[in-house]
Amino acid sequence: MWLFYMILVLAHCQLQCGQGEPTVVPGIGVNWGSISSQPLDPPIVVNLLKDNGIKKVKLFDADSWVLSAFSGTDIEVMVGIPNDQLKKLSKDKDNAEDWLKNNITKHMRDGGVKIRYVSVGNEPFLKSYNGSFTKTTFPAMKNVQRAIDKAGFGDKIKVTTALNADVYESSSNKPSDGNFRKDIYDVMKQIVQFLDEKKSPFLVNIYPFLSLYQNEDFPEDYAFFDGHGKTTDDKNEHYTNMFDANLDTLVWSLKKMGHPNVSIVIGEIGWPTDGDKNANAKNAVRFYQGFLKKMKTKKGSPLHPGLINTYLFSLLDENTKSIAPGDFERHWGIFRYDGKPKFHIDFSGQGQDKMPIGAKGVIYQERKWCVLKHNADKDKVEDSVSYACAGGDCTSLGVARSCDKLDKAGNASYAFNQYFQINDQSVEACDFKGLATIVSEDPSEQNCVFPIAIVSSGNILRAMQKVGGILLGFTLIFTTFV
Repeated sequence: MWLFYMILVLAHCQLQCGQGEPTVVPGIGVNWGSISSQPLDPPIVVNLLKDNGIKKVKLFDADSWVLSAFSGTDIEVMVGIPNDQLKKLSKDKDNAEDWLKNNITKHMRDGGVKIRYVSVGNEPFLKSYNGSFTKTTFPAMKNVQRAIDKAGFGDKIKVTTALNADVYESSSNKPSDGNFRKDIYDVMKQIVQFLDEKKSPFLVNIYPFLSLYQNEDFPEDYAFFDGHGKTTDDKNEHYTNMFDANLDTLVWSLKKMGHPNVSIVIGEIGWPTDGDKNANAKNAVRFYQGFLKKMKTKKGSPLHPGLINTYLFSLLDENTKSIAPGDFERHWGIFRYDGKPKFHIDFSGQGQDKMPIGAKGVIYQERKWCVLKHNADKDKVEDSVSYACAGGDCTSLGVARSCDKLDKAGNASYAFNQYFQINDQSVEACDFKGLATIVSEDPSEQNCVFPIAIVSSGNILRAMQKVGGILLGFTLIFTTFV
């Protein structure tokens, strides 16, 4: 009987356990943001990471439920502190200690969450911020590190700050002419010295896509890794791609500042799939295939050889992100909003043409869509479409985008449906002055997907709050009249 039981167990493992854990390029992790109308539940996302063998994740805040989902796993976590918290944390060390107690300490028990980094601020020195966080970022970093050290976690958790690659520049576009921007040079010197002393990494976001997006004259092939485009020669070094040149510009900047040994971690790098003529799945496959193959070799850049710890951007699409930088901002995900993979990517760096494993256990709302009525007055549609796009997500509409084949009526239907789904399929969200109607037949066309909202924790919590309110009302009535 015992032998028979063991045979059953082994047979089950053969079916369920597969060929072992997926292989991922050493040092590769992902960013996970959740600026979405219906974000995937944390346990589903954690299992998605596990299924694809990803053991490093970078978060943008310290949401307790999200962090708890990593408890007991071997996934290494970087926690973020949003910019709007920098002022408070910079003012008083007690504020930093309270933040640590409320957000980190409770997760650090044995068998808890493997928190390894805290990123204080997110690209706080962007030129578009006009110096808003220049005086608060470094004091906040010091106070948070002091709190970590006081709590006894200084050997486990390191403090850094996520910086955009625009904190350094080169007048000639050659790496050797690189240096930190003059307007933030003093604070960058303080931060770099701090990172060096604490053995913390310089966390930098490098985006070849943005170089292509922001400059029409930028050589397209230079954004990729297949060596087909223009090259740059600098002091006996040969550069065939923008990433290597940008990274070595940072290396030169650190060297000139007197801290050449500070370790460098790539906080964000990736390629979007919609919202711009260059943002598509074909280019994303080309970029990731080349980048992951490069990372697998562990050669690094000419001046920064070896393994480079890197966080891909991003895990999931986020349909309510700000589109101030561009419509592509909502389409950085390797996976769609619902955890379905968007394109072929081989995390092992072998360049195999295969899809990653999608999210499991996702529950969708009803199979219904909001579309333009067939007999609607087309002359009255424009204002309603503008309203729908303002409250929804129309970044897939337009020339050279995934829904560019839709006609005027199709555009209106897409806009209406986005608004409808973002508002949890509320009947009131599918009216538009009588122009819209709810249908059960999928209106998606070719590459243009009309999404269905998913059931997420946000929906459940709102429902529980409503039920709780109703129950409370019944309780009050009962106690009043009985």
